[in-house]
Amino acid sequence: MLTFVRPRLRVPVIVTTLGMVLAIAWAVRGGSTWWLSIVFALGALGRFLFLYLLGGHDSDEGALAASRADERQKLASQRASALSGRITMIAAVLGLSGAIAAKAPADWAYAFLILLVLSVWTYALALQHYGQDE
Repeated sequence: MLTFVRPRLRVPVIVTTLGMVLAIAWAVRGGSTWWLSIVFALGALGRFLFLYLLGGHDSDEGALAASRADERQKLASQRASALSGRITMIAAVLGLSGAIAAKAPADWAYAFLILLVLSVWTYALALQHYGQDE
């Protein structure tokens, strides 16, 4: 993934790209709060600078930010991702249950339903991909 980008720049580029997508979406939305897109863009650029500088440090966080983590650090990152996935699924089920119980409008419940379907689908996809021996 991203082999054309230097390892130290990979994580900062991904994070900055996602932040800029958010800034562009907010600018396209328009309205009276269009100026928040500038705040998001500046935040994304600040995060890029922070992650790039962090990648130059000889620490666990620096290794993760510079895409040069060893097995122990990658395992810790995978466990953190797994925990966040579990919490996302639990939050989606609770949110959907709350929307159903409160007889909320359908569009309120659809957000939780989409999040639940997406998280369950990616969980099943990950089990299929990582659950088999090579």
